[in-house]
Amino acid sequence: MKKPVFITAEKAVDMIQSGTTLCTIGMTLVSASESILKAIEKKFLAEGVPNQLTYFHTCGQSDRQSGKAHLAHEGLIKRVIGGHWGLCPPFMKLISENKIEAYNLPQGQMANMFHSMALREPGKLSKIGLGTYIDPRIEGGKMNARTKEKEDIVGIVTVDGEEYLQYKPVPIDTLIIRGTYCDENGNISTAHEAMVLEVLPAVMATKRFGGKVICQVERVVKNSTIDPKEVTVPGVLVDAIVVCENPFEDHRQTSSWYYDPSYSGQAFAPESAVEPIPLSVRKIIGRRALMTLVPDVIINVGTGIPNDVIGPIMAEEGISDDVTITVESGIYGGVPAGGIDFGISRNPQALIPHDRQFEYYNGAGIDYTFMGAGEMDSLGNVNATRMGDRAPGAGGFVDITSTARNVVFCSTFTGGGLEVSYGKDGIHIEKEGRFKKLVKSVQQISYNGRLAFERGQNMYYVTERAVFRLTENGPLLIEIAKGIDLQKDILDQMEFVPMIAEDLQYTPIELYLPEPFNLKKRIHENCTGK
Repeated sequence: MKKPVFITAEKAVDMIQSGTTLCTIGMTLVSASESILKAIEKKFLAEGVPNQLTYFHTCGQSDRQSGKAHLAHEGLIKRVIGGHWGLCPPFMKLISENKIEAYNLPQGQMANMFHSMALREPGKLSKIGLGTYIDPRIEGGKMNARTKEKEDIVGIVTVDGEEYLQYKPVPIDTLIIRGTYCDENGNISTAHEAMVLEVLPAVMATKRFGGKVICQVERVVKNSTIDPKEVTVPGVLVDAIVVCENPFEDHRQTSSWYYDPSYSGQAFAPESAVEPIPLSVRKIIGRRALMTLVPDVIINVGTGIPNDVIGPIMAEEGISDDVTITVESGIYGGVPAGGIDFGISRNPQALIPHDRQFEYYNGAGIDYTFMGAGEMDSLGNVNATRMGDRAPGAGGFVDITSTARNVVFCSTFTGGGLEVSYGKDGIHIEKEGRFKKLVKSVQQISYNGRLAFERGQNMYYVTERAVFRLTENGPLLIEIAKGIDLQKDILDQMEFVPMIAEDLQYTPIELYLPEPFNLKKRIHENCTGK
């Protein structure tokens, strides 16, 4: 019987040849194989090898200093094909300084590319990304000047008279995954991981190309002690196993804690009274965004403002029985964590694989998605993927916003030092932000307003002082806050003149007060039209 070898992290690095393609699986710091990643960095800094790697990763896998940040060295990486770098400043720096080639693809498309690659298909075909910067007729997902003249890794094909993007295969030479346990035959369990992720499809894709699979585990258990149905990867598909020597530091469930069973399904934490988050500009925006809801819907929450405030507001307002919250990692229900721990949830109802979650988002489509945004232009295009020389990338943004029935963008009206006051008289601008977010043309098209309207999506752009709704002719200003001067605080802070609704409304004053604002009643009234 074929069995993997048990080796040290240092020996595992010897399996990675210079000039090859490396893939890692994880999200934020969840399931990051820290022992192996640290060993790669250590050997490169000491000996200069391995080097000139192509690095393929679906999700952001860092907490700003760990995870894939260990790979962010000029010379170690030649090319990155990734889903998100927002929590990895070292990679964003390499990209902005043109020190590596950089392609950014939609996270969900990348997760499902593993299936296409495993099946020997000529690429993954999808409409996701058409009309955005992913489209090769626009930018082809190329994120810096160094990459502009390189080959396209996304193509255009026509099937039955309809256009699709072709996400081309990326042969994987070495795959690094993580499990909680393995038995003596190398069968892998991911029991204590807080996400299911796309571990098995990645293994299958790697094996299709003849690549090697290396797995970091916390401990080894006796054969026959892992329930066969709980085996994530059969041992015969694993080439080498590294047992973590310092689990508390290098095998954490997530960045902020070592292990909490309420995030991985082994136990449920007792419910306690929800401590409301303090009133802030971000909470005000989140409150107004949630007012677009109706009962009995399934929603998605993205990074940025939504991730920080949507879940806590829902809990505070008691609408968890009316709305099911999901996260792109494959989580249903519970209370999502935020910030560097994005993607996990306390007391979730269900945890499904990351790639399968995107089948739902891309296929059936979510009822509502709440997403952060950097810019919106006169055509209703939205940029959330590149701001100046900072390139965080798409994550699941392009996948989810392309098919959701209702898309609600959450953003401050201006950026860079905005200061406001608020209360029973509404909102007042104490200090305007240094740069405008409502611009003539966005720097990068992450969301195509024209195609969104043609798809029949309801799109809202919600800020602390104004709300816009997408129409056939572009954004329509439908609401402003009391205390705001239409000319000085809105029109003068925009690079284009929007259409203005004839029945321009005022934002409910309750949003600017610290007490709950009866969201449950409001969303039920949306059904009756009151």
